[in-house]
Amino acid sequence: MSTRGRGLHGHVLDTLGPAITAGEYPPGSVLRTDELAQHFEVSRSVMREAVRVLESMHLVESRRRVGVTVRPKAEWNVYDPQVIRWRLAGADRPHQLRSLTVLRSAIEPVAAGLAAQHATAEQCAELTECALGMVANSRGHRLGEYLVHDVAFHRVVLGASGNEMFARLGDVVAEVLTGRTQHEVMFEDPDPAAVTLHVQVAEAVRARDAVRAEELTRRITMGALEELDILAP
Repeated sequence: MSTRGRGLHGHVLDTLGPAITAGEYPPGSVLRTDELAQHFEVSRSVMREAVRVLESMHLVESRRRVGVTVRPKAEWNVYDPQVIRWRLAGADRPHQLRSLTVLRSAIEPVAAGLAAQHATAEQCAELTECALGMVANSRGHRLGEYLVHDVAFHRVVLGASGNEMFARLGDVVAEVLTGRTQHEVMFEDPDPAAVTLHVQVAEAVRARDAVRAEELTRRITMGALEELDILAP
């Protein structure tokens, strides 16, 4: 597909995807590709490609003689990073943030405990580097720079767990952290206690202290939930 084609395809997705996840097209709604192509002023082939992407996310399904039907929310691939991004951009943001943060609180402490057992020397060094980067950017309203190190930190923890299922959640956690920052569901500067906890997790993983790594990470995720109570009730 040409660069122009990809641009049109992306334009359709950036409009139609958020509309579906926001409930503008309720489950069971039938979308006519011909009408959508005309509405977005794109070719049918571009529209079909956009529909295929939405199908891969389980947001819609194509039915012969019916058209493209919006699937029930329970069937959506809620772990898809793009679906998460769209939902965080809509009115469902508080619920979505809480749901994902509860997921983090269930997974990340266990992952940190496993990382303390399985992390390589390189991963331990990377974790420490990420934590120090968070410290260096935790003051002066530098949330964008802080986010880079925060995302990297949690990706390393999940990857160092040695569990491929946990590792694949790195994109999910990245979307949660990015969404909180982009939609200003963060304090102007990160909580100093939370920053210190990240440093301590890195130390616990390097020291092979699985119990402490798990407990410290649980405190991080519970703190994130408490922040949501204030910033996105």
